[in-house]
Amino acid sequence: MAAALEHEQRGPRRRLVELLHEQGIKDLAVLNAIDKTPRHLFVPTGVRHRAYEDSALPIGNGQTISQPSIHARYLELLKLKGNEKVLEIGTGSGYQTALLSILASQVFSIERIPALLDRARETIRQIGARNISFLLGDGTLGWRQYAPYDAIIVGAGAPEVPSTYHEQVTEGGRILIPLGDREEQTLYMFTRRGDKLEQTEIAPVRFVPLLGKYSWEDL
Repeated sequence: MAAALEHEQRGPRRRLVELLHEQGIKDLAVLNAIDKTPRHLFVPTGVRHRAYEDSALPIGNGQTISQPSIHARYLELLKLKGNEKVLEIGTGSGYQTALLSILASQVFSIERIPALLDRARETIRQIGARNISFLLGDGTLGWRQYAPYDAIIVGAGAPEVPSTYHEQVTEGGRILIPLGDREEQTLYMFTRRGDKLEQTEIAPVRFVPLLGKYSWEDL
């Protein structure tokens, strides 16, 4: 990452890391990734002064960037070691994509909104992350070309796990996904064991609906 960018707003970012640690985030690799990643570059200039608050912020196109504590909790649950290939469903701002690029070996990220993908791609280029591939398209299809993945992380709520994710995750691989209706969901971690997915219920959450062929239809 470009040194000048890493040092911008270093103080507020350090305070955010301290807050997340106090809130119970223990994974030092996750805290280090948050400390290194300039979140202010991933939000619109009008809300940039709030970039290091623990709050969700609007990023345009009816979408938001999640609270840093949500990103930290998600990434801690995945227990990434650094050698994994990860599929991210919903690039959004690109902030979580940038965090994943520090925590994993390769990141494949899918976004369905062209304007968001263009902005995320440009910001990622600006910070110098090189182990990320982007795709504009239906996230419920996954990205078969580069499967299987060690982890699939989904940033939108679905009625059930798309069968494509089950097919594209490795044996022992994890799928982190919110399941429920369009308004409220429960976050689940699924681990592939042969033809089955072992499920662990994590917590109630609220995400935008996952739209696509194997999930909710666009209204």
